Amino acid sequence: MSKKSLAEIANEMAGIDIAILSTHTENGEIANRPMSNNGDVAYDGTSYYFSYEKARAVSDIQRNPKVALGYSSEAGLLSQGIYVAVEGTAELIRDKKTFQQHWTSDLDKWFDEGVDTPGIVLIKVKANRVTYWKGREEGEVELD
Repeated sequence: MSKKSLAEIANEMAGIDIAILSTHTENGEIANRPMSNNGDVAYDGTSYYFSYEKARAVSDIQRNPKVALGYSSEAGLLSQGIYVAVEGTAELIRDKKTFQQHWTSDLDKWFDEGVDTPGIVLIKVKANRVTYWKGREEGEVELD
C-alpha cells in the first residue's frame, strides 16, 4: 500500500467540484447525493457544504453524524484520475458568521438571499480516514 500525505492527495483533488455525500437514513439504508465541493478550496481534511435545513441529509446527520464522501477526478487517455473515499464525522452549523467564511459567489445560484437565505445550514465534515486509488496505486491516510 502506498503512502501519500494528505497534502499530496489534496493537490491531486484540486479542481474536483462534486463530492458524493453518503449518510445513514432513518431505516439504516445509505443515501447518497451530489454536493458542490468548490474545487477551488484546498482540502485539509475538513469539508463544508451548504444545504437546506429540510433536506434529508440534515435529518440523517442529526440522527447519525458518521458520513462518507466520494471524489473522482477525470481520467483521460494519457492521464490517470484519482478516486478518493473519505470517512468522517459531520457537524451542522447554523452561524451566519461561519456561513460568510465559507461562502463563494457560485452558491448564489442555489441560495437566493446568500447567507441570509432562510433555512440554510452548513454541513462540516471532518475526515477520520482518507483512502485513495490512482491507477494501480492505492493508499490510506488516518487523521486524528
